[in-house]
Amino acid sequence: MPADPSSSIPSGLTALGHADRLRPAETPHLLAYLATVTDPRARAGRRHPLVAILVLAAAAVLAGARSIAAIAEWAADAPQPVRAALGTRRDPLTGRWVWAVPTETTIRRTLARVDPEALAAAIGAWLADRDRPGQPGQHRRAVAVDGKTLRGARASGAQGRQVHLLAAMDHATRTVLAQRQVDGAPGEVPAFQPLVADLDLAGVVVTADALHTHADAAEFLVTVKRAHYLLCVKANQPTLLDRCARLPWHRIPVLDRTRDRGHGRVELRTLKAVTVHHFGFPHTAQVIQVTRKVRDLGTRRWRTVVVYAVSLTFAQAGPARLADLIRGHWAIENGLHWVRDVTFAEDASQVRTGTAPQVMACLRNLAIGVLSRAGPVNLAAALRRHARDPTRPLATLGITLG
Repeated sequence: MPADPSSSIPSGLTALGHADRLRPAETPHLLAYLATVTDPRARAGRRHPLVAILVLAAAAVLAGARSIAAIAEWAADAPQPVRAALGTRRDPLTGRWVWAVPTETTIRRTLARVDPEALAAAIGAWLADRDRPGQPGQHRRAVAVDGKTLRGARASGAQGRQVHLLAAMDHATRTVLAQRQVDGAPGEVPAFQPLVADLDLAGVVVTADALHTHADAAEFLVTVKRAHYLLCVKANQPTLLDRCARLPWHRIPVLDRTRDRGHGRVELRTLKAVTVHHFGFPHTAQVIQVTRKVRDLGTRRWRTVVVYAVSLTFAQAGPARLADLIRGHWAIENGLHWVRDVTFAEDASQVRTGTAPQVMACLRNLAIGVLSRAGPVNLAAALRRHARDPTRPLATLGITLG
């Protein structure tokens, strides 16, 4: 949430406001949200406000920067009006209207100490507040929870464990609402509730893979967060899986059917759903069976996969919407994790110091979320467009030249 007007805003942001160098292009303003992130540095020796470093790094990532060195290079090449709009400090040695940017060492050391969970929350709140869901005629909002390993980063040195992040992402806008580091894939289960504890999930459908299909998670979502859930059921819950498979699916009609062709294959999906009572899993009102048949274009052989899920009732979502929710859950894989790997080369990044890997992931999430506001977009082309003009990343972040 943005800082309260009566709260103690960091002195760097106050100085920016007095200098009249930042002019909001729209509200809410990103800088107010970033100001809620605590500056980890000692007051003595601070030359650049934390907000200025964060917004500078965000602008550079929007311009295609994949590393901290690239962020510093983008900042060094930025013209004076852009530097001023970013909130950098005046250079006392060269003149009143000359703006200095932080060096690579300053950027690297600062990003390695920033609280990544606070930064993720600030960015997620800003993106969510820009596009308020729940307008008349819109579907019920859906949030996907899934984890990702940063393969090039390790928790502590070359011999440490790889950094693993658990994230909650809005299906429609690709906004990452919360993100936190966990202890590998097994660590996702105990981190599920802390991840979503501070999110407003009233009336929201939370989707997750089978790793999170646990009774306590379902109970927490329904009773504490007043949310709904759609959870996959696999072998990690053998009793529940057996109950799902034993339902009389041969007597249940197909409610939704889709056919997709692309990437050298044909995929057929059928969906069945049945209402249940006292199913042995908290608040389950409906069991879903999705059958996927896939055939490569060069063959006639079909591969069949059957997936089960437990979910909300027909009154809250019809068959087509249920199918959309199941497919939409994979947007966190295809629209977030895959994009960070391919477009931003995240798995190739060797950033390992402190919290810098998580902070860089937050900045990539920001770029993806802000570029995807209007719907599907070619993110690689959008990054190239922003790289051609240093004022474009500022405009996208809601900052205009003063």
